Amino acid sequence: MRNPTRRLGIDGVNPVELCAAALVVINVVLVARRSVWNYPVALAAVAIYGWVFAGARLYSDALLQGFFFAANLYGWRNWARSRAAAGEVMVERLSDGARTGWVAAGLVATLLWGTLMHRFTDASYPWWDAGLAITSVIAQWLQARRAIESWWLWIAVDCGSVPLYLAKGLWVTAALYALLLAIAAAGLIEWSRARGRQHMVPA
Repeated sequence: MRNPTRRLGIDGVNPVELCAAALVVINVVLVARRSVWNYPVALAAVAIYGWVFAGARLYSDALLQGFFFAANLYGWRNWARSRAAAGEVMVERLSDGARTGWVAAGLVATLLWGTLMHRFTDASYPWWDAGLAITSVIAQWLQARRAIESWWLWIAVDCGSVPLYLAKGLWVTAALYALLLAIAAAGLIEWSRARGRQHMVPA
């Protein structure tokens, strides 16, 4: 496979990576605004990034894009139903028990996936990459379910991704995740306000 991280563009910028990054930014901004139109953008972005990550030997991230594609199809359907029923995409919150369960499941899955990547592939940074991949899986699923906790997980993923992609020379993607960190913080604030409005008791 031709390595998509090879510096093809001006000043070392890979135009394929740049295109995927631009689509991700548009997608996350639309998610923060609770727009159902984030989903077609997301489907294009994850398809491109699957190729980019495979070329960088970040196999957890590459396989993750397949999950993202399916989860975005599910999320598109779920968000559209919520908007049709309530006139807007409603924000949900997990119970304390559900939060604990997701944390436990994430730790176990990270341990198992990191072990597989370490023993059976030539993956770069297998444990680090696995932790980000599993956290992203949970965040994407909770986002599809319209859970506000998804933003906390995306913030954690963004914080961990910037140094990983810098280490792999994916400069555009590292800059992307720094930008996504700011958008995720804004998204958390916007969703918190939206949930507050949903639960206001009419006078």
